[in-house]
Amino acid sequence: MLVHSRAGRWAAWALFLVLFLPLFALPLLVVVAASFATHWSGAFPSGPTTEHYASAVRGESLQALTTSLVTAVTASLLALATGAWAALAAAGLRRRGKRSLDALFMLPVAVPSVVVGLAVLVAFSRPPLLLNGTSSIVVLAHTILVTAFAYQSVSAAILRLDPAYEQAAASLGARPAYVLWRVKLPLLLPSLNAAAGLCFALSMGELSATMMLYPPDWTPLPVRIFTATDRGSLFGGSAVAVVLMATTLLVLLAVSRIRTRASYR
Repeated sequence: MLVHSRAGRWAAWALFLVLFLPLFALPLLVVVAASFATHWSGAFPSGPTTEHYASAVRGESLQALTTSLVTAVTASLLALATGAWAALAAAGLRRRGKRSLDALFMLPVAVPSVVVGLAVLVAFSRPPLLLNGTSSIVVLAHTILVTAFAYQSVSAAILRLDPAYEQAAASLGARPAYVLWRVKLPLLLPSLNAAAGLCFALSMGELSATMMLYPPDWTPLPVRIFTATDRGSLFGGSAVAVVLMATTLLVLLAVSRIRTRASYR
């Protein structure tokens, strides 16, 4: 903290707790409590039970979780490859060209995601690229939505790189491709891991565009949570939401450990 007095630090922590607890922690705690409840008792859920989790980790819910994981991993890898390649290419462009590329990649996140979903639906509902009704259109929409974050993350990391490493490798006779694979990309590895984790988390929670595109046999978990709560199954939907949250956090923790190891290479 940039507060040097004891009173200032206490005031900063108090302000943090006042803002964090009601705005961030309390809603999540209510969802967790509702996942173990059977009814409401006043303003709080009550009636402890674990039956909701029994159905949240099997059957259609388990299939939806698998669908979300496959979609998020595939979209993250595609977004990371596309975003990293574009960021490396943009680093060699002049200022006007780089600004144009930045605007192109940021466009999908500058508009509502439901607009992106509609655009993908309209664009890929006719031959020769007929993807409507397939899982590929969901993966494509997720990739479009998260590529911007991979691009921005890698672009920022490239700006922080010390050019002396590349210059030293080039002065020793290394070819540009060798410099890229053996010097530049290893230095970017922590940022690539961080971008992959961010893309994965965003894809796991994407709902607006997915609602317009998903086929009946490819239902991600956020859609199942929405349909469950829309039908009035609030406690069952809360259990599925906790499963989604826990799965996402576990994957992010794994990515964080990989990033930590990569930063010490």
